[in-house]
Amino acid sequence: MTTSDAAHDPGFDGAAARRNTTGIEIRPMPGNRWRFFVYSAIGLAMFFGTVEIGGESTILVDHALTFVMWMLGPAVPWVVVCLVLLGTVRPFVTGSWRQSALRTVFALLNIVGLVVAVCAAAGFYPGPLGNPDIGPFLWEKLGIPVGMLVPVGAVFLALLINYGLMEFIGVLVQPIMRPVWKVPGRAAVDAVASFVGSYSLALLITDRVYREGRYTGKEAAIIATGFSTVSATFMVIVASTLDLMHHWTLYFFLTLAVTFAVTAITVRIPPLSRVPDVPYEGVEHSPEPASRGHRLRQAWDEAMRALANAPGIGRGSWATFKDGVLMASAIVPSILSVGLIGLLLATYTPVFDVIGWLFVPVAYLVQLPDPALAGKAVSVGIAEMFLPATVVAGHESEVLRFTVGVTAVSQIVFFSALVPSILATRIPVSVVHMVVLWFIRVVLTILIAAPLAHLLL
Repeated sequence: MTTSDAAHDPGFDGAAARRNTTGIEIRPMPGNRWRFFVYSAIGLAMFFGTVEIGGESTILVDHALTFVMWMLGPAVPWVVVCLVLLGTVRPFVTGSWRQSALRTVFALLNIVGLVVAVCAAAGFYPGPLGNPDIGPFLWEKLGIPVGMLVPVGAVFLALLINYGLMEFIGVLVQPIMRPVWKVPGRAAVDAVASFVGSYSLALLITDRVYREGRYTGKEAAIIATGFSTVSATFMVIVASTLDLMHHWTLYFFLTLAVTFAVTAITVRIPPLSRVPDVPYEGVEHSPEPASRGHRLRQAWDEAMRALANAPGIGRGSWATFKDGVLMASAIVPSILSVGLIGLLLATYTPVFDVIGWLFVPVAYLVQLPDPALAGKAVSVGIAEMFLPATVVAGHESEVLRFTVGVTAVSQIVFFSALVPSILATRIPVSVVHMVVLWFIRVVLTILIAAPLAHLLL
């Protein structure tokens, strides 16, 4: 690369990219490289550093949420109502409710969620909502915590995703992506985007790259159904509900490992193995170039390139905060509607008891306590990924709660949010495929996670 070429590189720093008298090129480096270390360290500390404050030991993001809710005081329920209102109105304003029948159904269900939110904020729980395990639980344990935590957590996610850490990690893991998961190395960014950001952001990345020809249909399907998990901020909600925050670091990293291990299996069996490995229609495939040079140096270069294009801390945090608000406004109405339907079915009908029996032999095989309850818990995850946690919350067995908590995330597929999000993209995965994948992922996750829970807890 000549000096003239480098000057047009968005990561170019004129003071750092010059050739010396021997003609050896010095790679362009951005100024303020300290931001990579400091901001990344702060971001990691916020999500993985457990600190005791006021007698409560939890991660710093959780403490930040407690502070924000203390500042807002009695206004908290109505702030969440405003989020639900935004999520309910937005599909009709943007016209996205017309995109498919499923989108229409979820847009209408959001109206139900809005009604539930207003009633709950006013302290009015009519009919079955009066059951403490349904109405108050949905609102106080799910609606309010999720509605508040996702935007608050999103502020700090900027520190993880904007200043080179994602790119640095992505390059380092490239050598294992193709042989293990049959996807290009660049898919590592999608995977990290889900865990530290959101599945919606990761799906947007996947869909765009697929339509640009840099993923094939099979690669896009693998990434969408194998890496598009809920974010770390939402995992905090799951762990907190299951009283696992004292095992947060273990829970997070074990969930990540199990999720990716399950994906390594599902890519080799139907239905994913039968998805055509062809590019998006009318687009020429652009495969990922082979890596050259020292990998650690390449990872550093990519991190510095991202850092050179990174926004200021204020602008970056504001952007992720807005994304967090939109994400929360999409999730909370679904929780209060689809989640309500799931809880009503789980409480007053035998639907999930029947479906749950499909998983009882698996739970028994790995010696989970109360296999029937375990089967019912994981079965409700197809409606809303958080519901499994509600079924076993308070159970005396930490192994059961831990396994169900891992399964709720590793299953990936659930109808309250991920399914309509995937259907809104061009990624070639049908509803039938996703239901089959959900079943396979649940079974595999139990088989892997339960023995680990027995061993480590």
